[in-house]
Order: sequence, then C-alpha cells, then structure tokens
Amino acid sequence: MVKTRRLVHGLAVGGALAGCMLLGGAMSSGVAQAPAAGMVAGAAGAWVPVAMPAAAPAVTKFFPLAEVKRGMKGVAYTVFEGVNPEPMQVEILGLLKDALGPGQDMILARLHGDKPEYTGVVAGMSGSPVYIDGRLVGALSYRIGQFSKEPIAGITPIESMLQVRDGNGAAVGSNIAAEAQRQNAGVLPLRQAQGQNDNGFGGSGDSSPSGDSFLRHSQPEMRAMETPLVFGGFSPETVERFGDRFRAMGLTPVAGLGGADPTAVQPEPLVPGSAVSAVLVRGDLSMAGTCTVTYVDPKRLLACGHPITQYGPVDMPMTKAEVLASLASPLNAFKIINTTETVGAFTEDRASAIMGQFGRKARMIPVAVEVVPPAGADKTATGVPKTLHFEVLDNRQLTPSTMLVSVYQSLQTNNTAAEEMSYRLTGEIGVKGLPPVRMQGMMAQNELFPGTINAALLVNDRFSKVYGNPLEQPVVTGVKLKVEAIPARMTAVLESARLSRIDAHAGDEIEVEATLHPYQAEARMVRVKVKLPAELTPGTMRVVVSDGATVDRLTTRTGAQQQVGLADMVAAMNRMHANDRVYVTLLDHATQAILEGEALPGVPLSMANVLEPLKDAQKMQLTGESVVEAGSTEAGYAVSGSQVLNLMVK
Repeated sequence: MVKTRRLVHGLAVGGALAGCMLLGGAMSSGVAQAPAAGMVAGAAGAWVPVAMPAAAPAVTKFFPLAEVKRGMKGVAYTVFEGVNPEPMQVEILGLLKDALGPGQDMILARLHGDKPEYTGVVAGMSGSPVYIDGRLVGALSYRIGQFSKEPIAGITPIESMLQVRDGNGAAVGSNIAAEAQRQNAGVLPLRQAQGQNDNGFGGSGDSSPSGDSFLRHSQPEMRAMETPLVFGGFSPETVERFGDRFRAMGLTPVAGLGGADPTAVQPEPLVPGSAVSAVLVRGDLSMAGTCTVTYVDPKRLLACGHPITQYGPVDMPMTKAEVLASLASPLNAFKIINTTETVGAFTEDRASAIMGQFGRKARMIPVAVEVVPPAGADKTATGVPKTLHFEVLDNRQLTPSTMLVSVYQSLQTNNTAAEEMSYRLTGEIGVKGLPPVRMQGMMAQNELFPGTINAALLVNDRFSKVYGNPLEQPVVTGVKLKVEAIPARMTAVLESARLSRIDAHAGDEIEVEATLHPYQAEARMVRVKVKLPAELTPGTMRVVVSDGATVDRLTTRTGAQQQVGLADMVAAMNRMHANDRVYVTLLDHATQAILEGEALPGVPLSMANVLEPLKDAQKMQLTGESVVEAGSTEAGYAVSGSQVLNLMVK
C-alpha cells in the first residue's frame, strides 16, 4: 500500500463558521466552542461524549426513512487520508420532501467533528454511509450551493439507493420497514423532533437554529457533491481547455493532484466509507472519478448517492483508491486521490447511486497515438518518436469527450507543440464487422485554432459520427493514429487556375494548372492531368478546381438531413477527401441522383422518373448536373479555396 500523507491544510473558510456555533441550539457566554468529534448535545445543551464506532457495522441493517426525525444523531464514515474510513458525527435536521424527485425525499444533516468542520463538505465525500443506531440510513451526497459555510449535507436515503441494487422500485421501502421491525434494535434517538414545517425542519417548539433560516440566507439550490475527476498525464492547459465538458456532467476536473497506479496492491477490502473510483481512461494517460462506498455485499457495492452521468447501464472499470489528502477550500474542497488495483466494473449509473459488480471486466477501447517529431530534430527526449498506449471507456455519453481530450494531450508528448506547428495525420478507427474508418490530412493553424486542436477535432469528428450513429450502436475495436510534426504553418490558398485548352472532345486529355499561395511564402504551381470521360454532353461544361471540402459538398449534399445506418456512414466517411490535395471535378450536363449520401452521376432520364417517388419522400436528391471526379494531386499544404473554369465540349 502506498504510504499516506498528512492532511493538506488549505483554506479553512468553508468550515470557519461551524467552529463558531453551538450545535445544540443553546447559547453560552464568552466565545462559542465547536464540539469535539464524538460529542452530542445533553438535555441542558451541554456536550457530552458519545462513543463512535471506529468502523461501520460488519452486518448491514437498514434504518427506515419513515422513522427519521429531526434531532436524531448518527455516524458517517469517509476517508480523509489513506484508505481507512474515519467516523464523524451527524445531526439530522429534517426531511426535504420530494427534493430528489416525486416521492423521493432527502434527509438534511449537519456534520460534526474536527475534520468535517475544517474541510466542510468535500468533493469525493459523496456516498459516505450514515448510520443511526448502527443501521444504515443513507449516503451523504448533496451540498447547499457552492459557498456554504457550514458542513451541511443532503443524505440520499438507502431506500432509494437499494432500488438500483434490486430494481424493484417502491417495494424497497416497505421491505426496509418490515426488516427494521424484525431487527427491533430498541434504541431511542437522543432527541426526537418536535414537529416539522413545510420545509422539513423543526417547528416553533425547537429552539435550535433551524436549517430553514440557513437556507434563507444562502444560495438556495441543492446540488450533488462534486465528483473529483483526476487527470493523470494531462497538462493543466489541457484540463482547463476541455474541463467544461466534464463540469457540465457534475465532475470536477483536477490536474496534477492525483494519479493512477494499476499495479499497486491495496490489501484492504472495500468497505462502507472506502474511496472507490470509476475509470474513464487508463494506460499512459489516466482519468478517474472518485466517490465513497455506501453499501457492500459479496457481489456488488453501491456508491456516490447520486449519478455520475445518470446514463443508466454503464461499463466502467472499478478500482480501489487511496486518499492522499483532503483539501479544504470555500470554493472547491476535494480529495487528492491515487487509484490502485481494479476490482470489478461499474454497471449502473442511476439517479440515486452507482452500482459496481466485483470480478466483472469492463470493455475498453484501445488507442495508440504515435507522435513523430520534426525531421532533423535532435534525438533527445523531445526528438524521439513516441507512442502512447491507453484505453478509453465505452460509454455513449462520456467517450467522445474523453477521446477528444486524450488525443489532444497525446499531441503534446514530445514538447514540440507550438502555434505555428503543423501535423500530417494518418490513422483509422476500427469498427467490428465493417471496414476501418480512414483518417488523413494536414492539420495546421487557422484563424480559430492551432494545429493540435484541429488534429484532435478531425479525430473527434470521425469518431463521433461512428460512435453516435442514431440507428446502430457500433463496436469500436480501436483507434490508431500517426502524427508527424512539421515546424511551419502548412496552409495554402488556391488563388487561381487555368486549363491547358479551352475546348476538347470527350475522351481527350487536358491539363489543369493551379496556383497555390502558402502562408508567408512565395506562390507555387501544381498541375493535374485529366482524362475526360468518353461520354460527355456537348456544350459548355464547368470544371471545378478546389480543396477536398468543396468536393465533399458537391458529392454528398442532400436535400434533407437523413439518418443513415452505420455501414453507410462508414462508407461515406471513407469517401471524404483529404485536405492536402488539389482536386479537379467535372460538372457534366446529366442528371445526378444522391441517395443515402452517395452520388450516382449520369442517371438516364427514364431512371430519374422511376426514382421520383424517393425524391418526394426526401430520401433522394436529383440535380441537373453530374459530379465527375477527374483527378487530383498532392499539394503538401492544407489547401483552402476553389476556382470554376469553363470547358467547351465538342
């Protein structure tokens, strides 16, 4: 087991107010003192010690939500440092009716003890189990706003969480109540509620400071405790650039404060209160979100008390974790985490909990990115080709963003990335049962992004079109990329073009000359020899000299946004044209049909009439010109622009 470190003493503002309040509701003379851990309110407001078990009960018994009352005292467990959960006192403030949804109540509680009052509610604490009289009542899972000055938290009832385990909905609550009667613990709560108002807090008969008053003077909304998403091998710049994609899902990106060691052996078993991690990326790069275990049985566990993605069925590696420290901050308190050995897979991500199964292997998508430094670079640590190998989770919601940020980071490997750097990219996306999706092109800086971003966006575009197909769910077998760095801005504008002759017969060969103007360099000329088709309609024919994107628009345009199957989508992407070539396209005076994204030039008029019903149903487009790809040549630059010439066909 990796040695644990001391608790990091960050900003203490988040817990400062709690240290200045008397938690039993009685006022004292002089300076108010915060109660020590393991203390509860006596009848006269004095604090008396109460023993808190050092560990959660070995046998799980449940406390019914219907019996939860304001003033009850309980114990919660979480890891502040190391791998062993520590107890902290919990004071029940009341119920928030329908706070988690129709018929889904939340328990509001205040935490006591030196550590929770210092750190406040910490990202990664969600899922910490709460026990009353030794019975599991639920999981710490929600906080009030962003700047709450007291360690006040919302508890997801265990009844809601067990629905994820059992899948039997409303029956869970009645089962818990029946089981509680059988257990007959016989221990009365230390203080019963004296009535509840509409907000679930104590009525006028209770002299303690009400949570209702607290809510009126702070940010009103309840939000799930953030899940710290630790990025290992990622630069702070990368996390900052793409962090909002993950923040929108309730994850808190953290760079450089944690990591992954899958070879580390952590002999301590996962128990209620242990830290547990869901892995998004593993290998040379790592990414994992961490929360706390609420419930464990021999086959599975429940954690978090709220969703990570709420996607439903998921497939993410489940690992043990070590907490290096819990950082206090009024803005963003969180746990610094190292993930360790894999013990199973998370299979459910629901509104009230995530569920993991022991011994199950999650499916991951392997990725290999080879980065080749510029030619002539010194063969030092920054001038040697390097290949990163990592795996990305297979999840419809998370995978595209995770793939994008991982590919972008991979391009920074050799310290060669710069604003004026360009990249020659080749690669493929493997799809089970289909040809691989090919990717190639010159990725360079433009008016919007540097070359690294444009390279990552190209991969993201192709991957998302495959992975997000609306008709079929693909099985992506892997992604392979090779990226060659070029220390220059390799872009060029197509300035002009001309034909070697202005008239020709069908079947003749002509030559097209195109003038390219590279960025901050002298213009250069490229030539394309074109063999005219044997059958062309006599008269003036347009000849388009252009970049690849223009050809794509000519050959794949459709009259309506149509959903196509996976095989058709893969075929369409493999017909897309690279951006580092100059293309010559003929627009012949013959009818063309575009069906399922594929151009069918030279359609006879009789056939066009037969296809008319498809046009009416917006499944096909008929145009008055047929697009004929006549030839291309390598430009060596990322080309943009087009020219239209006229050729007289005799």
